[in-house]
Amino acid sequence: MKTIELNIYKFAELPEDGKRKAIENLSDINVDFGWWEYMYSDAKTIGLIITSFDIDRGQITGQMDNTMMESIDLIKANHGESCETYRIALSFEKQYNDMFVKFEDTDRIGYVLEVMECEFDNELDELEKSYLNELLEEYLVLLRKEYEYLTSEQAITETIRANDYDFTEDGELY
Repeated sequence: MKTIELNIYKFAELPEDGKRKAIENLSDINVDFGWWEYMYSDAKTIGLIITSFDIDRGQITGQMDNTMMESIDLIKANHGESCETYRIALSFEKQYNDMFVKFEDTDRIGYVLEVMECEFDNELDELEKSYLNELLEEYLVLLRKEYEYLTSEQAITETIRANDYDFTEDGELY
């Protein structure tokens, strides 16, 4: 029979090299499953459905679940004025209003001139594509920032402490 005696430490009790090793070993602890779901859910509240993203390649895809104007109203109601999405919404609302004035039938307020409907629709399509792309780009920025935080030493340390993990002296999870 063999008896092995092992000293177990809390993170705060580890020597500095043990702490570094523990953080390194648990570098993906906060991003190993579904860390992006909150961001997807937030996007959905404004009518944006994110279908995929790749932080490393700087790619994101998605689609709108409602009209641009409905999305703008949702952003204005649910995102603070300091959010970049709020600024994007205001900018596109102004562009839409300016475009509408350009094509408006002055005899029938609130209507586009019949002879200009095709041109109006084409410009509106382009405006909606630009709006979608800007929102997607902003959500990619937000996803990147979230990932960077979750993989930071600070966030990993907070998770270790919150879960009260035990370690061997060399920083291996016990």
